[in-house]
Amino acid sequence: MLQIKTPNGEDKVLLHSCCAPCSSAIIECMLANGIRPTIFYCNPNIYPQEEYEIRKAEAIRYVQDMGLDFIDADYDYEHWRNAMHGLEDEPERGGRCLKCFTLRLTETARYASEHGFSLFTTTLASSRWKNLEQINEAGKRAATLYPATIFWEQSWRKGGLQDRRNQLLKEYDFYNQQYCGCEFSMKRLNTVNKEV
Repeated sequence: MLQIKTPNGEDKVLLHSCCAPCSSAIIECMLANGIRPTIFYCNPNIYPQEEYEIRKAEAIRYVQDMGLDFIDADYDYEHWRNAMHGLEDEPERGGRCLKCFTLRLTETARYASEHGFSLFTTTLASSRWKNLEQINEAGKRAATLYPATIFWEQSWRKGGLQDRRNQLLKEYDFYNQQYCGCEFSMKRLNTVNKEV
């Protein structure tokens, strides 16, 4: 198991979670290293709402099985959609993704600041489909808005966590989505599938 420690020696962290498959190995790793995460589910980007509910239910199932706290940030798709106005045609890993990460991690930092967490991080940094530099930039921007917080930059792609993620995916029979969640990535997926 990957050996990790928090930047300030904290043994608790607010963990922004994008989904159960990406969160599972990270949560397991944190617990193995004496770090207790509280799971913050803030994903207004997920479309349609039915997809959001499926992903949230899977996250709750795993978090409850681990005996951890789950915070639901609620689903405000219209707010997210309005924030992305003008970026609809951006490519994956483009400006829309940075803005989306920043919006979600700013909400995470706000919650952390208001509820006694000095440290927050995100499972977004586990996906090889996402730009790690964008995620870290978004996290650092969010932390500057809430000076009592620190964004924990951590690449969750190493130390065997990807392999463990895949094992847990099978063990828990998680629903495993095929697109990041937003309607724009779903449209691209549908376009690619039609071309194949």
